Amino acid sequence: MLTRKLLPIFTLMSMLSFSGCKPQAAQYPSDRLTTQDGRELTLTFFGHASLAIEIEGRHIYIDPVSKYADYASLPKADLILVGHSHYDHLDTAAIAALSSPQTTVICDKTSGEMLEGDVQVMRPGDTLQPRNYLTIEAVPAYNTSAHQLQFHPREREDCGYILTLGGTRIYIAGDGENTPEMKSLRNIDIAFLPVNQPYTMTVEQAVDAVKAIRPTIFYPYHYGEVDQPTDVEALAKALQGVTEVRIRPLE
Repeated sequence: MLTRKLLPIFTLMSMLSFSGCKPQAAQYPSDRLTTQDGRELTLTFFGHASLAIEIEGRHIYIDPVSKYADYASLPKADLILVGHSHYDHLDTAAIAALSSPQTTVICDKTSGEMLEGDVQVMRPGDTLQPRNYLTIEAVPAYNTSAHQLQFHPREREDCGYILTLGGTRIYIAGDGENTPEMKSLRNIDIAFLPVNQPYTMTVEQAVDAVKAIRPTIFYPYHYGEVDQPTDVEALAKALQGVTEVRIRPLE
């Protein structure tokens, strides 16, 4: 297992119910951690593939979809990342609700053809530093199984992303399977890998990927909403002693 030191971490599962504060705007499950260089970072889980990262008052949204959150009530985005153009990743209404004149959208080339404004397109293999606090690497996301190639074809150039914030590397894989490019990644502190059939990885493929990457923390995501449920408990059991598996309410 890699020896990168990841931080004191604690969980804020539903701040409203734990803090005893008065009801306010909708609260979403969140984990709070400290980056390698000592900054506070918050991960927020909206549902399916929709996430957010906050660091020092800057808000990064990943694949925001209106179904999973009231984005109009949330802080405006500094950055919005979109991995590919499927409806459960690219939602122009959610992007509009989160956008201000200062917002930049970073996306794959197909999504870029559908968006307007301050949009920066990344292709697999690209590295970008859109802000001085963040570096983004685009990782190819695609299917490899013969019966799934039509869902996320390699030639479309869908993207997963590695975000480096304060020295902490967060891999958000997007949709696809356990590709050679995914399995070659190293020094990943936090990994979000999709686990649902028939569109992305099986439990066995996810276990294979995690054992190759060896992240310090693994979050299964992009599961649920299909006829074949993902056995996340079996996934966690298979990875005991390999990494910390965190199951969050993303269905």
